[in-house]
Amino acid sequence: MTVHRTNTLIIGTGFSGLGMAMQLLDRGRADFLVLEKAESIGGTWRDNTYPGCACDVPSHLYSYSFEPNPNWSQMWSGQPEILHYLQGLVDKYQLDRHIRFGTECTGGYWDEVESRWHITVAGGDEYVAQFLVSGVGALHVPSTPVLAGIDTFEGAAFHSARWDHEVDLAGKNVAVIGTGASAVQLVPQLVDTVASLQLYQRSPAWVLPRSNFAIPEPVRRAFRQLPLLRRLFRDSIYWLAEGMALGLNGHSNLLRPIEFAARRFIAREVRDPELRRKLTPDYRIGCKRILGSNSYYSALTRSNAEVVTDGIAEVRARSIVSSDGSERDVDVIIYATGFHVTDGFESVNVAGVGGKKLVPQWKAHGIQTHLGIAAAGYPNAFFLLGPNTGLGHNSVVFMIEQQIKYVLQAIDFIDGSVAEALTVRQKVQNEFTADIQRKLSVGVWSTGGCSSWYLDSQGVNRTVWPGFTWQYWLRTRKFEPADYEVVVPRGLGANSGATSESEDVLA
Repeated sequence: MTVHRTNTLIIGTGFSGLGMAMQLLDRGRADFLVLEKAESIGGTWRDNTYPGCACDVPSHLYSYSFEPNPNWSQMWSGQPEILHYLQGLVDKYQLDRHIRFGTECTGGYWDEVESRWHITVAGGDEYVAQFLVSGVGALHVPSTPVLAGIDTFEGAAFHSARWDHEVDLAGKNVAVIGTGASAVQLVPQLVDTVASLQLYQRSPAWVLPRSNFAIPEPVRRAFRQLPLLRRLFRDSIYWLAEGMALGLNGHSNLLRPIEFAARRFIAREVRDPELRRKLTPDYRIGCKRILGSNSYYSALTRSNAEVVTDGIAEVRARSIVSSDGSERDVDVIIYATGFHVTDGFESVNVAGVGGKKLVPQWKAHGIQTHLGIAAAGYPNAFFLLGPNTGLGHNSVVFMIEQQIKYVLQAIDFIDGSVAEALTVRQKVQNEFTADIQRKLSVGVWSTGGCSSWYLDSQGVNRTVWPGFTWQYWLRTRKFEPADYEVVVPRGLGANSGATSESEDVLA
């Protein structure tokens, strides 16, 4: 076993982990390591390579404010361009020297004597760090339904986030299960290629018309030459998106004009009354994530497309039997069924003060943190894009940046004190949790009449931030030491275990 010591240990190389790494370097803090379970960077944007995969937030907003890209080719960029953007930043900051690829966390614990995190990885190595930063996010563990008879299916079956590019879909009978964001993007890409497309729908999504467009080279040149113009463009997108928050959070009547527009869009695109009925949601718009596409509805009106709203009773060797007894030939099954969102943090399977384990605690009492960043009883551990910091209306990259700034302030506070660690007070965490749950109780996610991936198994929203993102900025812009208890090492000296540079120690 090899023991690796470092000051700060980051888990994950998506927007959260890479953003934290870049900001550490920007502040001259080069003593950190990043653990990545895969062999390349990118997180969600590495894993999702399905046809049509793109971001539903405009690219100039879905990027770091401290690393703007004036060269985005489209308003809403596709997966390859987003991944290219992230890889370019890895190269610019030379982050490869800090990243340990193919290194998956398996557990860990907080050493109360040493005031250090000990994180184990597959293969047996151990990483010891003063600060632990989780950048695993929530959209990385695919959710695949258990279907009766699936083990007898003779065709290919895979999740949209694990797209099998070796499978040729041309001329095949393809079943797509799910109608979330990935289905809305990939269905139009497949319908003209396959022999038949069966879309198995539990509940329809609200889809607004959205036509992506290229950003002309003269505009990109202007963005390169006039940074203020690019900033004004980004800010205008931000504030337009921010306006949705009022309707989502307790004033759902304000969403009625948008819902009216969505209904008009369905009526215009779908002439068949029965198909239109299937595709029209019976819940308030915003209750689930609002999606955008100019081609989704038209794809489902093709002669080779069918929307199946009966549940799946059984999968056979070459077919699917729905609950009404109908049997349809199927060559390939594609699960567009999203992710294990509220339990996606299980990969950070750590034990805190007194050996208290994070995952069992969250399963028993629900995911609870302070500001979605710190959890009581887990000193010097920070979550980026943690519980209740997701969004239904704006860019999560904005939220990630505020969290990174907050974490850096916390680290600076420890560096400037005699202590080695801090942990958020239980009372502070309880008050924060009660406050956001009170606000969420009047939000459209709770009152809109739907069930969604925003809610955990108990029906509690552990995903979304209830309000404007500028309110989150206000809550996190200044680290408050009074919210935390300072942890003083019981055994070793105040500076024991500290290292000036990352080092490997054979054990």
